[in-house]
Amino acid sequence: MSLELEEVTGTTGDVFEDFLIVFRRCLAKYLDIGEDMNVPDDFTQSELQTGKWWRHLLAGGIAGAVSRTCTAPLDRLKVFLQVNPTRENMSKCLAKMISEGGISGLWRGNGINVIKIAPESALKFAAYEQVKRLIKGERKNQPLEIHERFLAGATAGAISQTVIYPLEVLKTRLALRKTGQYKGIVDAAKKIYAREGLMCFYKGYIPNILGIVPYAGIDLAVYETLKKKYISKYQAHNGQPGMLLLLACGSASCTLGQVCSYPLALVRTRLQAQEKAAKGAEGTMRGVFSEIVQREGVRGLYRGITPNFIKVIPAVSISYVVYEYASRSLGVNMT
Repeated sequence: MSLELEEVTGTTGDVFEDFLIVFRRCLAKYLDIGEDMNVPDDFTQSELQTGKWWRHLLAGGIAGAVSRTCTAPLDRLKVFLQVNPTRENMSKCLAKMISEGGISGLWRGNGINVIKIAPESALKFAAYEQVKRLIKGERKNQPLEIHERFLAGATAGAISQTVIYPLEVLKTRLALRKTGQYKGIVDAAKKIYAREGLMCFYKGYIPNILGIVPYAGIDLAVYETLKKKYISKYQAHNGQPGMLLLLACGSASCTLGQVCSYPLALVRTRLQAQEKAAKGAEGTMRGVFSEIVQREGVRGLYRGITPNFIKVIPAVSISYVVYEYASRSLGVNMT
């Protein structure tokens, strides 16, 4: 996606752009506050007409499924740390998880985490394309400005998250379940519904939606700023940036968005984990924020962020490799 041709998402002919497009796509999915809160990719009119867009989404879905499965234990460890008010370290928490459910228990919740990839990606893509058309109006052949892309991406993220959010709640509950508590996804949904009603599937919805704004906004703004600086520095001298610079530019925007949005993610997870209706402020976003700060201090708002960062390198590496092979098999080479 060059500055002049923002609609292009395939091979740009620029090593920096091609690498960064795929790298950021992978990275943004695993530095997660919801799961995938980054602004969607743009596709060319040719890709939309020939159907290549669904191949890109399918390749991304395959890569996401493999990567999430490989790093599921770290994701479950993150959820456990997020909902645990005591200051247990990662090793103690991991030991408790293994002693309670065995090694296979480390993958609890991963099934639904994989299942929701396809509907979330499809809904987000469809909503993004529709919102872009509304924003452009008569300017069909003109690229969106950065603030317009942010608005379209945030709106698309809000729509997709609203539809698939019950799966997010189920994922959290399944990750936290004890041995024998549920037989599977359907059994869990039935029992949770019978015990808590329909609205329980939208616990934590408000902080989840609010988290889209700082994450997508910071990610996009920092990325575009770094990209402009790269273009002005390297293209003027016909040079190429080093690999470390590529990694830094790709990770800086996602990481800053993550750090600013993580407290909302933590509050969302704690609300999702509440199996009974909390009384008074305890069941509200403000109440959970206040409780965390009072009991654990500001540092408490970042519980679980360490395993979330640890899983990034293996997650992105696996996703990048699988995405490359999957996209080539589907005839949509990205690099």
